[in-house]
Amino acid sequence: MDSRTKQAHVYMHLSILLWGITGVLGSSISLREGVLVWWRLLLVSISLGLQILLLKRSFKVTKTQFYKMTAVGVLLMVHWLFFYGAIKYSNVSITLSCFSTTSLFTALIEPIFSYKKLRVSEILFSLLGIVGIVFIFYDGSDYILGIALALMAAFVGSFFNIFNKEIVLELPPDIVSFYEMLTGFVGLTILLPIYLHFFPDSVLLPSTNDWALLAILAFVCTHVALTLSLAALKYLSAFTLNLAVNLEPIYGIALAFILLGENELLGINFYIGSCIVLLSVVAHAWYVSKYEALA
Repeated sequence: MDSRTKQAHVYMHLSILLWGITGVLGSSISLREGVLVWWRLLLVSISLGLQILLLKRSFKVTKTQFYKMTAVGVLLMVHWLFFYGAIKYSNVSITLSCFSTTSLFTALIEPIFSYKKLRVSEILFSLLGIVGIVFIFYDGSDYILGIALALMAAFVGSFFNIFNKEIVLELPPDIVSFYEMLTGFVGLTILLPIYLHFFPDSVLLPSTNDWALLAILAFVCTHVALTLSLAALKYLSAFTLNLAVNLEPIYGIALAFILLGENELLGINFYIGSCIVLLSVVAHAWYVSKYEALA
């Protein structure tokens, strides 16, 4: 392994660790999920926009590309609403355990859009993931809404991954991310009055502590993490990166245990269920790599 590859592995794990922190930050920020996501989208849009300007890159895209990115931006916005809603209504550990089913949802849904045959193995791995969710549900029956929202976040996230794959092949990743963040922000801004009608107790302006956490969430855990992952992708395969991303729930849950003391709130069924879910995800990734190598 040469020095560039080693550095790429370091970048990869740093980016995944930063993504894992987002759950803890979301739990620590006092804002409701809708307002939190609104600020995150705004700050990241500004950050990416400034980067593109400083690098003197062109913002020009075709109408078709813009419409595609708008659709994906709305999916991203909905995905984050479900994700942070799940954290607010349960906790970080339960949310990340359920959220790790994203790759299984993707394996089931992607054949519909790519016209590929659904493999029996993907159904079996998904069923194994469902068994894990049942264990988590049994231990987290007080968090039914949070579990449901986390699964919805995983479901919507799978569509985001599928549709985003095509766009990233056409444009630089930072341009794609900028337009997706911006259109997601505009979409949520339009919906915000409706959201505030149903949640009138929502505070719009962050506190001093929230500002600090939002800055870390937007600039470090989103912008920097994205930059590191893209730098790693230059020297690592997409599969290597995707397989490593499965470590995000583990990093996030470990941080929730250390920083939030969530291990004191969870029973044995949560640990069994989480292990089953993570096993299904890692086993599926391993099986895909072996299958593709033989194909």
